[in-house]
Amino acid sequence: MTEKTFMAGFGGQGIISLGQLWVYCAMKEGLEVTFFPFYGAEKRGGVARASVIVSTKEIASPLVTAPDSSIVMNMDSLPICEEVAKQGGLMLVNSSLVKVDPKRADLKVIKIACNEIAEQIGDGKIANMVMMGALSKATGAVKLDKLEAVLKSFFPESKHKFIPMNMAAIEAGMKAV
Repeated sequence: MTEKTFMAGFGGQGIISLGQLWVYCAMKEGLEVTFFPFYGAEKRGGVARASVIVSTKEIASPLVTAPDSSIVMNMDSLPICEEVAKQGGLMLVNSSLVKVDPKRADLKVIKIACNEIAEQIGDGKIANMVMMGALSKATGAVKLDKLEAVLKSFFPESKHKFIPMNMAAIEAGMKAV
């Protein structure tokens, strides 16, 4: 199994954190991983992208040129993800912020209202965790059963009080698929 994923959104949506957490969980599951972040110089609002690969076998190159799956967290990311998506690829779309359908009919599109779900749980900033749960359910590439331990090592102790909310967001994302 090899799953190549391209993630895109604007700075502040947690795209880079999403990619990091995805590969950390995959490593805990014994998978091979690559993580290649890209972001603009802006602190918030600029372009944020991450390419990740998780695989049961050695990964020859970290480049994701034709992703199996794409995450579209905002409207500006839709054309970028459509352009790189492989024929018949999976596209997970944050329907809270993306109000149009992709133009490509060959893509399997799953819409998740990430922001609304996150706000119902308690904080719109965890929309990326909703999407991570959806990605796990839709691809089956990473089970996320080690996520709580990963979150404890990823976040400083002062942020551990938010782990239950993040776990709830992951579950909600899985249920939304």
